[in-house]
Amino acid sequence: MATQYSEYGEFTRYTDGSAHGPGDGRRHRLPLALRAPVEARAWREFAYVLLGLPISVVLFVFAVTMLSLGAGLLVTFLGIPVLAAGLAGCRGFGAVERTRARALLGLEVATPEPLRPRARGALAWMGAMLRSGTSWRHVLYAVLHLPWAVFSFSVAVAFWAYGWAMLTYPLWFWLFPMYGGQGGLQLYGDEQHRVYLDNPFEITVTALVGLLFTLATPWIVRALTTVDRVMVHGLLGPSRLASRVVELESDRGVVVDAAAADLRRIERDLHDGAQARLVALAMDLGLAKEKLREDPQAAARMVDEAHGEVKTALQELRDLARGIHPAVLTDRGLDAALSAVASRCTVPVQVEVDLTQRPAPAIEGIAYFTVSELLQNVSKHSRARSASVDVWRVENRLMVQVVDDGVGGADTSAGSGLAGLAGRLDAVDGILVVDSPVGGPTRVTAELPWRSV
Repeated sequence: MATQYSEYGEFTRYTDGSAHGPGDGRRHRLPLALRAPVEARAWREFAYVLLGLPISVVLFVFAVTMLSLGAGLLVTFLGIPVLAAGLAGCRGFGAVERTRARALLGLEVATPEPLRPRARGALAWMGAMLRSGTSWRHVLYAVLHLPWAVFSFSVAVAFWAYGWAMLTYPLWFWLFPMYGGQGGLQLYGDEQHRVYLDNPFEITVTALVGLLFTLATPWIVRALTTVDRVMVHGLLGPSRLASRVVELESDRGVVVDAAAADLRRIERDLHDGAQARLVALAMDLGLAKEKLREDPQAAARMVDEAHGEVKTALQELRDLARGIHPAVLTDRGLDAALSAVASRCTVPVQVEVDLTQRPAPAIEGIAYFTVSELLQNVSKHSRARSASVDVWRVENRLMVQVVDDGVGGADTSAGSGLAGLAGRLDAVDGILVVDSPVGGPTRVTAELPWRSV
């Protein structure tokens, strides 16, 4: 899940069901630098820093106490359950911190992988807790976050307090001569003389300095909370290995679904196309056999029609075989196979393949079907006059780009064939990027991992 800030004040969470803040798309008269101190996001981040110190103190004390107590009791059996309870408590605090980051920073962090004890019972649970890397990362967060919380709290409160105090100094400086017995804020003082900010010029300069502090404070707090974002995401979220496992499981599902869809398509094409024609051909030949003696001319016409049906059925079988895996791709590679696909497109297509060696057959097949699908879209929807296909290699990635000068407007999020194509590429760690403004041109770039034969 990705989080992006549209303006300083409102955050936008982009997920499959995108949620946009209420400030999206609004035009402000004041520039961002001037309105930042009063924006909602600045106050949320400041509140996050303020809450961070007391929460970190409690979390640090709990973690250090439980770990120290558990380590000291390891000479007895009591140390193991104390350590496990401490780790479990840190995981609970981690859930609170993820919720706080989500509410105040707009940071979406997935829940880490749950414990998977090898058996039932308290001992298995304690063993799983002690072996869990996620639990120890929560403890590391508890220990590291306290010194950072102290630093960020001190800096944020100092800048915020001094900035607003100096900015509003013209409104409350009269308190010093009336109740304090001095002309104003004391800038300098020793035994001989003292300097007070008490004349209009000094008061104005103080307010201007306070304005600079006030304008800079939201950005300083934002920089401080950036470190918190990194710590929460890195230590309280799922590990890279767990995220990779989830991603691979999802990709496996996509591959299985795509293979099932291909099988259904092949079955449908065979049943509705070549099989139906062959059945009709068998019936026509049977009728021609019966009429051969009675009416040779009619039988000859029926055989001639059957001959045409045979040609059509053979063409459909060739197209079906080409759709499964074309022989030209296996024999001669991407250059020849893509040239054959381009020749069947309804618009002129220029093909350029710059590869010194062939990729693995699986990657080669995916690249071929990607270009085939994109050129079908060009023929059906683009209303283009020309198109081009470029294939090249960049380090360990195979790049495929299809460009047309059509009307544009292609979008992977509209539930079209591009979405399915992007899913298939993602299943093999590939990427599909569509740049298709309304009015064109359309540029679709596919990036695949390079695997040699």
